[in-house]
Amino acid sequence: MDLDRSCLDLMIRLLELDQDQDQGSGAVADSSAQFSAREIAKMKERIRKLCDTVHNKHLDLQNITTGHLAMETLLSLTSKRAGDWFKEELRLLGGLDHIIDKVKECVDNLNQEDEEKLGSSLWGAERCLRVLESVTVHHPENQNYLIAYKDSSLIISSARALRRCEQLIRRYNREVNSGGAVVGKAVENCMRAVIGVLLNLTHDNEWGSTKTGEQEDLMITALNCVLRVPQFLPQEQRFDICVLVSLSHTHAHAHTHTHTRPQMIDRAGGELRWGANDNHTADKQEDKKQEEEDGELDLNKALQHAGKHMEDSIVASYTALLLGCLCQASPMNVTTVRQNLPKGDFSIMTEMLKKFLNFMNLTCDVGTTGQKSISKIIDYLEDC
Repeated sequence: MDLDRSCLDLMIRLLELDQDQDQGSGAVADSSAQFSAREIAKMKERIRKLCDTVHNKHLDLQNITTGHLAMETLLSLTSKRAGDWFKEELRLLGGLDHIIDKVKECVDNLNQEDEEKLGSSLWGAERCLRVLESVTVHHPENQNYLIAYKDSSLIISSARALRRCEQLIRRYNREVNSGGAVVGKAVENCMRAVIGVLLNLTHDNEWGSTKTGEQEDLMITALNCVLRVPQFLPQEQRFDICVLVSLSHTHAHAHTHTHTRPQMIDRAGGELRWGANDNHTADKQEDKKQEEEDGELDLNKALQHAGKHMEDSIVASYTALLLGCLCQASPMNVTTVRQNLPKGDFSIMTEMLKKFLNFMNLTCDVGTTGQKSISKIIDYLEDC
């Protein structure tokens, strides 16, 4: 089905019609009175039969309303279509308002214990966030609209969702809890969608960075996502989560001067030593054993080894960048981070950041905002 402005306009007007019904609009009530309960039941049954043919697992056939069907259609179509005209029209016609409100509604329901309802709320939030992520890529107007809407409602909901996902991923770890695999997968997908939206709203956007950085306990959530959450994720997702979380929250903290309490870093402190020390030793011993068993590594193994090393180096660089931002925010944070580094020496961080900066200088235009920020952090840490 081709999506044009008239179809988009119709879907959004249907969403607004459903809201009018919820609010008891007189005009809508008069229109509803034209049909008997039996006729309405017949129409709903016909719609259910039609819905059965589209194989949409997100459709709630017990909740056949104009707004539900319009929202499902909007999300299904917009997740695959996000041209420039569409990004603009979705904002101008009011579609973004409905999607942001739906995100809040889903996030408000993430504290329930019923796994089926929890999974439904996670999937709902993720689908809406995917659309918002898509329409904010390289689109400052939409980014600023989402930041401003209802006093940064989307950023507040996203921060709450990330914090809740960070808690849920421990309980629904798919590696050890096969019974919670469905919810676990939903948590992982929702977490990635949240990070994608926050990344778009904070990239080269001081307003978005400031609003994101102001969210309560968001920085400790980011640290936990980088240092603790990966052990609960499938191996293939760990790198992406670490880098995306570090990048989005480095953006947020770079423009925020709110004080991050040192005990927040303390709560994740043991992980710093583990990441900098034990992992490195274990990898080294494993590599040595592998070489002894197989002799010289063939080309394929060498490439795999190099790729893993590159991933580890990038994660370490972004983690150092995130911690560097925290150190800049408070001298007390400097003390706390130092206590959790091998020998209390910042050189392990500065050396990694220098290598990362050299890599960026080779692959990017010299003098970008990111490179300047890294240079400032290196200078700051060297003076500590």
